[in-house]
Amino acid sequence: MNNKEFLNAVSLLKKEKNIDEDAIYEAMELALTSAYKKNFNSLDNVRVEIDRKKGDIKVYSFVTVVKDDDFEDERTQVIYEDYVKEHPEIEVGDTIETEVTPHDFGRVAAATAKQVIVQKIREAERNAIIEEFADKQDEMVSGTVEMEDVRNYYIDLGKTQGILPKTEIIPGEEIKMGSNIKVYISKVENNPKGPVILLSRTHYGFVKRLFELEIPEINEGLVLVYSVAREPGVRTKIAVYSEDSNVEAIGACIGEKGSRIAKILSELGGEKIDVIPYDKEPARFIENALSPAKNVKVFITDEKNKECLVVVDNENLSLAIGKKGLNVRLASKLTKFKLDVKTYDQAKELGINIVD
Repeated sequence: MNNKEFLNAVSLLKKEKNIDEDAIYEAMELALTSAYKKNFNSLDNVRVEIDRKKGDIKVYSFVTVVKDDDFEDERTQVIYEDYVKEHPEIEVGDTIETEVTPHDFGRVAAATAKQVIVQKIREAERNAIIEEFADKQDEMVSGTVEMEDVRNYYIDLGKTQGILPKTEIIPGEEIKMGSNIKVYISKVENNPKGPVILLSRTHYGFVKRLFELEIPEINEGLVLVYSVAREPGVRTKIAVYSEDSNVEAIGACIGEKGSRIAKILSELGGEKIDVIPYDKEPARFIENALSPAKNVKVFITDEKNKECLVVVDNENLSLAIGKKGLNVRLASKLTKFKLDVKTYDQAKELGINIVD
């Protein structure tokens, strides 16, 4: 790579990769300084300068002017008293430079230039990916299943690959190579080896984004999502509401004969979804969240710490709690309240008088 080729390469990088020219030259000068020290057994008192217009590369060695009493190393210092007579303008602390460019330094420079340019291209591509995907964290995107190993699937997202850990796929679902798949961007990391885009299909945010995609009223802001609680592959509870009295939030989400929610259920592989009406009154919201249980009575016992007593009859106890405690667990996550579920008899044993 000669001077002209180097200048052209820098110009092309600026145009196509939007890399600052000064950053390239500065990186090149630092790299060449290190290369000179390594190849020509130099001390640290050297610097490399690149002519931005001609591409000429020159190496300078410099020494520091010191007082006689402070003189320690003739390789890096000169004595003030020895120089001041012929150079009256010189002062202690000044540096004196001498060009020491080797006649065969072009070979080292060419190899170094290639390394720096490749490095800058990689940095630019990394930064472009980070810049593009940083704004997409917590969003849903589509990609193509490209590779698989023991732990992960690798999803082609266009400019880069995303990593979908097998722990983040919906239990029981089959991921096929080459298929198009919707994924939730759970984290964007800028690691030393390059950007890492972590993906998920089990995150509760994945369900929220599916609702935004399939329900126009949510996308338009007519229906709002208050919260989502999810047990991937089993059940999701999503609380919705509308500030417009003319909009029926639950109906908008389900659609005529379940047409809208059917697409979401299909994407989730049959995972059950409870669409819950949000209510500003905590007790009423908790009642809604414990669906399909009925005849639920809720008593807020500690509003500050968000604790409450839930009383149900014997017929609705199993529905309120759910299999392996799933229903009450999801209701608790959805409402952000700690729910203590009791039957009427259990409540009475605790000295709590429940009036029907």
